[in-house]
Amino acid sequence: MPVTNQQKNQHLLWRAAFGPMAENANQLSQISQKDLYQVLIKTSSKEPAALNVAGNMYDGLIKGLQDIGKMQQLSKDQKMQFRKQSAEGIKNLNILWLDEMINSEDQLREKMSLFWHGHFACRVLNIYFQQQLLEVIRRNAFENFGDLLRAVSKSPAMLAFLNNQQNKKQHPNENFAREVMELFTMGRGNYTETDVKEGARAFTGWGFNLHGEFVERPFLHDNGTKTFLGKTGNFDGDDIIDIILEQKATAKFITKKMYNFFVNEEVDDEKLEILSAGFYRSNYNTQQLLNDIFTSDWFYEEKNIGTRIKSPVELLVGVRRLIPMELDRPEVQMLFQKVLGQVLFFPPNVAGWPGGKNWIDSSALMFRMKLPQLLTNSEQFLVRPKEDDDVSMGREGMENNNARRLSVAVDWNSVFKVFEKIPKDDLLQKVNEIVLQTKNSINPNILKRYIDNTSREGFIKSTIIELMSTPEYQLC
Repeated sequence: MPVTNQQKNQHLLWRAAFGPMAENANQLSQISQKDLYQVLIKTSSKEPAALNVAGNMYDGLIKGLQDIGKMQQLSKDQKMQFRKQSAEGIKNLNILWLDEMINSEDQLREKMSLFWHGHFACRVLNIYFQQQLLEVIRRNAFENFGDLLRAVSKSPAMLAFLNNQQNKKQHPNENFAREVMELFTMGRGNYTETDVKEGARAFTGWGFNLHGEFVERPFLHDNGTKTFLGKTGNFDGDDIIDIILEQKATAKFITKKMYNFFVNEEVDDEKLEILSAGFYRSNYNTQQLLNDIFTSDWFYEEKNIGTRIKSPVELLVGVRRLIPMELDRPEVQMLFQKVLGQVLFFPPNVAGWPGGKNWIDSSALMFRMKLPQLLTNSEQFLVRPKEDDDVSMGREGMENNNARRLSVAVDWNSVFKVFEKIPKDDLLQKVNEIVLQTKNSINPNILKRYIDNTSREGFIKSTIIELMSTPEYQLC
């Protein structure tokens, strides 16, 4: 069967956004993909509202003590209090950003921000710095990649995470320079160990002050001549970034990563060459690269639809977009993220989340398929996330051992309106088309064993929940 217009538009919404909302799910069979993409561009074109949970500048200054090496001046109780306050702030930022992903019109911006959040993976226990970095990413989400790279590289969060605060002449720290090349721009094989050493020398003196501001410290900078990627001069950090952006390998590395995220984990080499060449010619215009992907005919080919495993955040947000709901304890979503293996602001390492089949193991898959029922039925549940004290901030015992009840108010009426004009005999097929992106539908005879036939509303509700509880729903 050919791919329908509805499926193509849902494909666009799952890749360039977080899936369809109940209020627009029934309109997707009429609009063209190019028109829908223009809606996504338009709604994400305005400057994003700041997500501010860090309080005032004073809070940031106090929390900055950890990153400038003064934590040893605090008592044990003060350190514990510091960690708790920081964890609370990052939890609040996590939930606030999730809410933007679910409810904001700026779907393309937030989806791009999630991509960059994984690309520029950063794990620091400083809410003020984390908030700053997220602001940089959201404001530059689909602007010029070079500008984004430079802003991220000068952010206190990244400088602290990759130890460049300690990078000084005669004692260079290579961590920052190495990761900028290996993970953020060119990828392995496109630079040498000498380039790492020389790049580290150029980045000496880059740091931040107590106000959370980027500073260049001339007395710590190595003013000697450096040779980097075949060029020689008295380079500083900005020069190194300029030289990296001159490399076609950088455009190809970023394009491939975006292709994996937005199109398919199996890369079409011919299309990658065309896309990366255009990205390079445009001087790293990210929106132009997105245009080239999302307005192409090949993006909507069957081989690219329903082939990506949703990340935990995409899964959680997608369910909540199609089924509008209010949670009495929204912070429980952090527990869900932890069980599923993706807690915002806590990547496993500087390489970020590996994605793909790495999202799925036996315990994660079981919980993934239980999640829709947990979110739509107020019931008691017991979960035990994988141990990771860096994420829990020393609160493992408090979090994991107690059964808890989640109270949810679901707006089913908004969902019922999507199907109000669909004849009863066609309901099962229509619900299947909207909920699932895979070409293979669930066997209706099996599905009917679990569907509530006592009313039309019960039929729609139970069918959606059952379909969301299948392995097929894990794909988009």
